[in-house]
Amino acid sequence: MPSTKNLSPRQLSAFTAGVLSLPISVGITVLTGNRMIGLISLFIIFSGSYGLILFTLEKFIYRKIKLIYKLIHQTKATKKEEVYFKYILPQKSIDEVREDVEQWGARRNEEIELLKKNEAYRKEFLQNLAHEFKTPIFVIQGCVDSLLDGAMGDPVMGKRFLENAAKNVDRLVNLMNDLDEISTLERGEQLLYKQNFVVQDLIKDIFEALSLKIHKKNIRTSIKKGCESPITVFADKEKIRMVLINLVENATKYGRTGGTIVASVYKIDEKNVLIEVSDDGIGIEEEHLGRIFERFYRTDTARSRDKGVTGLGLAICKHIIEAHGQSIHVRSTPDVGTTIGFTLESRRD
Repeated sequence: MPSTKNLSPRQLSAFTAGVLSLPISVGITVLTGNRMIGLISLFIIFSGSYGLILFTLEKFIYRKIKLIYKLIHQTKATKKEEVYFKYILPQKSIDEVREDVEQWGARRNEEIELLKKNEAYRKEFLQNLAHEFKTPIFVIQGCVDSLLDGAMGDPVMGKRFLENAAKNVDRLVNLMNDLDEISTLERGEQLLYKQNFVVQDLIKDIFEALSLKIHKKNIRTSIKKGCESPITVFADKEKIRMVLINLVENATKYGRTGGTIVASVYKIDEKNVLIEVSDDGIGIEEEHLGRIFERFYRTDTARSRDKGVTGLGLAICKHIIEAHGQSIHVRSTPDVGTTIGFTLESRRD
C-alpha cells in the first residue's frame, strides 16, 4: 500500500475512494458475472466516495485549518492571502500544514524570548537612568539647601557648595548630551560626512588635546613601533575623533599611574584598517567583557561614578563604528591592561 503521509486532500480522497470502490466493484462483477456492470459500479462508487470524502475533508478539516492560518496572520486576509487559502492551501498535505504551524510557533517563541529580553533590558535601562539623574540632582539640591540655610554667609563654604553644585550640573549636561547623541545614532538620524584622512595624525591631535589629563597621572602616550607609517582611512573624521577621545580618556582614567597608552594602526587588507588603543591599567574581568558596550554598564559602579563617568561612552563608540558598517571589540586581562580596537574602511580614491 502506498504511503499516505504526504498526500493532499484531493489525493487522499482519491486514494480512499479507490480503496473503497475497487473491492466492492470486484464483488459486484463476481456476483453478477457482468464486467460492464462492475465497471459502471466502480465509476459510480469511486465518484460518490471521492466527492463525499473530499467534501468532508474540506468542510470539516481544511475549513478549520484555514481559520488557524487566519488566526496565525492575525489580520484581515488580503487578496493574495485569500487566493492562497482558496487554491494553494487545499493542495497541501497535513504534514506540510503541520510544518507551517510548527515554523510559525518557533518564530513566535523567538519573538517572545526577544520581547522578554527587551523588557528586562528596558527595566534595567530605566533603573540606571533614574539613578544617573538622581545622584547629581540630590547633590545639587543638598548644596542649594545648605546655601539657603546660611552657608552663603561663609565665603569659603559657599564657594565649596557652589563648586560642587556646578560640578554636578556639568555631569547632568554631559549625561543629557550623551543620551541625545546615542538616541540620534540609534534612530539612524546621524549623518556621516566621510572623507580621507590619516589616522596617525588624528591620534596625535587627541594625545595633544588630552595631554593635561594624561600628564596628571604621568602616563606616556605613543604610537606603536612599526605603526608610524601614515595610513589613510575613509570615515567621518569628527565621529572617529569622538571615538578615539573616549577610548583615550578611558585608558587614562583606568590606566596605571606612570603607565602607558599605546595606539596601533594596522592595514588588514586592501579594504580595511584596524585601530587599537591599549593601556596597562586595572583591566576588566572576563565576565564583564560581553557587556561593556551596553548603555550605563559599568564594571565598577562606585569607582566609575567617582570618576564622573556616565556609562554611555562605549555605547556611543559602538553605535558610531556600526554606523560606518564596521565592528568594535575588546581584549582585557585584570591587572595587565585593556585593548579596545575597531575597524574602518581604507582610503577611497
